[in-house]
Amino acid sequence: MTDAASHAAELAAGDRFAFGVNWARFLEVLDERRIQEAETSLRTMLAVDTLAGLRFVDIGSGSGLFSLAARRLGAQVHSFDYDAQSVACTRELRRRYFNDDPDWVVEQGSVLDTGYLARLGNFDVVYSWGVLHHTGAMWQALANVAPLVTPGGRLFIAIYNDQGGASRRWWHLKRIYNKLPRLLRSPYMLLVMGPREGLFFLVQLVRGRPMAYLRQIRDYARGSRRGMNYWHDMVDWIGGYPFEVAKPEQVFSFYRDREFTLRQLSTSAGGTACNEYVFRRNRADDGD
Repeated sequence: MTDAASHAAELAAGDRFAFGVNWARFLEVLDERRIQEAETSLRTMLAVDTLAGLRFVDIGSGSGLFSLAARRLGAQVHSFDYDAQSVACTRELRRRYFNDDPDWVVEQGSVLDTGYLARLGNFDVVYSWGVLHHTGAMWQALANVAPLVTPGGRLFIAIYNDQGGASRRWWHLKRIYNKLPRLLRSPYMLLVMGPREGLFFLVQLVRGRPMAYLRQIRDYARGSRRGMNYWHDMVDWIGGYPFEVAKPEQVFSFYRDREFTLRQLSTSAGGTACNEYVFRRNRADDGD
């Protein structure tokens, strides 16, 4: 079965969230400020000013925002996603900003398809933010991306933080969302997320800052450091399935055993968000 056929079957069975549908809506609010925030995120975590002359692969490109950011920073970009509509979103951004650019390739592919990955070669930057934990085989996906990194290159990933019982509850909530008929999903999301959002608002109200909550939503692109949108991220939080998690020390040990060195770490401080990691793949001449 092809990737496209497998993806369609999983969506129909309620075994996978339609990430691409959400990303298509996000493109309607994408603006220059959000693109610049995405560029800042890459420059900050990778500790660079430019990506000129580097090969960059965006695994699970989603909206295509970070592929676009990498291309604007000068990288030669290869984008792929398992979700056909996400691929369409990435192609749309390429059309808008780098139409017919030979240095930005967009394809449909799966990070679990080792045959496909073997044909891609190596990259100076392998980027996969908040994707590998949605494959249904996270540890296999984490292993599969390692050979794509050229020696001395960077691996930039983000994985949901393991909160134990809270994470298991999130798994069940996400699974229910995807099994529901489409018309019931938005009411369900409001039922699950409404109390959480109400609590955030009440906290600001008690502090005498009722407008702070609204400013948080308005300024979310800047506050998230990634150019994202509050509403579309909320849909992703409740819908993103399959769903797996890992503790920071697990991810660190996993890549240490594969000859990677941790260079940057940004944790969720024990919260529900993703932990961000930048690893460098060791060279043969690095020594101990």
